[in-house]
Amino acid sequence: MDRRQRWLLRLITIWPPFLGAGIRVRLLARDPLVFESRLALGWSNRNWVGTHFGGSLYAMCDPFFMLILGEALGPGYVVWDKAATIRYLRPGRGVVRARFEIPGERIAEVRSEVDAAGRAEPSFACEVLDAAGERVAAVEKVLSVRPRRGQASASGGN
Repeated sequence: MDRRQRWLLRLITIWPPFLGAGIRVRLLARDPLVFESRLALGWSNRNWVGTHFGGSLYAMCDPFFMLILGEALGPGYVVWDKAATIRYLRPGRGVVRARFEIPGERIAEVRSEVDAAGRAEPSFACEVLDAAGERVAAVEKVLSVRPRRGQASASGGN
């Protein structure tokens, strides 16, 4: 893991929304980045009926696709969150987890689309699973990707 990735992981682990909700993050792979977030049910993330608070379930999924794609495309591109949906499928109890990865082929597709069209709005999905592997929630994120002003977009490749 390079210095930037170590710094990013440390920053994520102490980011107040994660820290306060009890969300824990692990880096599973470096190139391309793969993250896993986990959330144990506790007093700080429990809703009125005793299951995981929906906002905490979404928070554990929020930044990762943007971080992964931005890091993979490099400084020649700007990546922002554009839209998100979450579908709650069953009550979350105990420890839940979600895995975030974007295959290299998909990263190359996004880069090609931005280079050809000047922008792209790729969509990525993940699932929040309980300890038994049952789906608790399904999340879809739509990102906005553009070349950085003043730089040729091809300069951002890693």
